[in-house]
Amino acid sequence: MEQETKELRRVGLKVTHPRMRILQIFDEEGVQHLTAEDVYKNLLAHQEDIGLATVYRVLTQFEAAGIVVKHNFEGGQAVYELDRGKHHDHMIDVDSGKVIEFVSEEIEKLQHEIASRHGYVIEDHSLVLYVRPKQRPRKS
Repeated sequence: MEQETKELRRVGLKVTHPRMRILQIFDEEGVQHLTAEDVYKNLLAHQEDIGLATVYRVLTQFEAAGIVVKHNFEGGQAVYELDRGKHHDHMIDVDSGKVIEFVSEEIEKLQHEIASRHGYVIEDHSLVLYVRPKQRPRKS
């Protein structure tokens, strides 16, 4: 709880119960990427009286403050993850919607080489691969 309080104060946000609880959910969850609805369902499961509109408002504030990063992957809802400052890319399982994070130094190097060949320097980028399992589970 103390860590969440420090984080909110560091970015200039007042420490409120909704902000604290939503930040705690992101800290507690083993899942890296959550929709606003995921956060809301977690709050409901813990009998928290925080509405969905408040969840969206807090997530927007967190995004503006750099606490979370919002991703709008194709064909799905916006998902949020804590901004831990480490660059990574994503794969989206098109069958399940599962989001998989990965880091590849080879891909990063190649992207910089391509930009350089064209006379540019990369300021920022995001790479999202839409994937399907090589072998699908057999239906019985």
